[in-house]
Amino acid sequence: MALQIELVAWGGWPNCYRVSNGMVELIVTTDVGPQILSYRFTNTANVFKVFEEHLGKCGGQDWHLRGGHRLWMAPEDRVASYSRDNFPVDVQVAGDALTVTTDVEPNSGLRKQMIIRMDEQGPGVRITHRIQNCREVPWAFAIWALTVMAPGGVAVTGFPPRARHEDALLPTNPLVMWAFTDMGDPRWTFFEKYLVLRQDPLVTNPTKLGHFNRKTWGAYFLGEQLFLKRYDADPARPYPDFGCSYETFTCATMLEIETLGPLETVAPGCWIEQTEQWSLHNANLSSISADAIDRALQPLLETWLQEGTR
Repeated sequence: MALQIELVAWGGWPNCYRVSNGMVELIVTTDVGPQILSYRFTNTANVFKVFEEHLGKCGGQDWHLRGGHRLWMAPEDRVASYSRDNFPVDVQVAGDALTVTTDVEPNSGLRKQMIIRMDEQGPGVRITHRIQNCREVPWAFAIWALTVMAPGGVAVTGFPPRARHEDALLPTNPLVMWAFTDMGDPRWTFFEKYLVLRQDPLVTNPTKLGHFNRKTWGAYFLGEQLFLKRYDADPARPYPDFGCSYETFTCATMLEIETLGPLETVAPGCWIEQTEQWSLHNANLSSISADAIDRALQPLLETWLQEGTR
């Protein structure tokens, strides 16, 4: 099946776009957003969490967590980050690219854009996130790409390469806490190479951690499906939140896998951007153990992780 980009009604909105290559499909809203609210194999369930109470609604003065994948600015700000995204966005389709662009947000003075490209074959998707500073003065901020996963799964991220004490005297990466982070929370599991966060609908208190890895990646195991996203961070540049390129958060209803771009001082009228690579796989996590994670993820990540290290 050839790649298709078509206008469809979805979730109560009449103007969504379905991007599909016969193996996987995305649903992108344009009546609000921009947001990607569904990513799935064509014969399976959506791996993203969608908040049903917000579907189909437009306008209003409040920000709504509809779920799916969204684009924010970092560091988190109660006004600028939560700027209203309740209005239609511009849509351009050119070849394999679906581009969705907001008007200038009234609360933040930013214009946001996603450029979405799906591979003609296989489960791969590239999401380029772009933000323009439409204020009259320079402003320091970063791209923040947040993906809200359906409940009941297990998130995994990887630390930078490990080494012996005698061979690596200097620190390699931060591990960043929030005021509500409890390191004794049983949803966290720490391994030599991996940080694991389990989503538990019965635990109501939120928790969050962040870290930096030049090869930033996050995986989410949900039943027999695996969602994987990754991008190349730049260790020579500053990052928000004490140097995080990756953050993960959970509460009773969902789990977020988040990547952050470098913190940049953006001149008026200029854009910054960051690109994530996505993929879906048929895989499960047989146990929460380093060996099980290795078996599931090493074949998918090994070549990419070795790029630039030879």
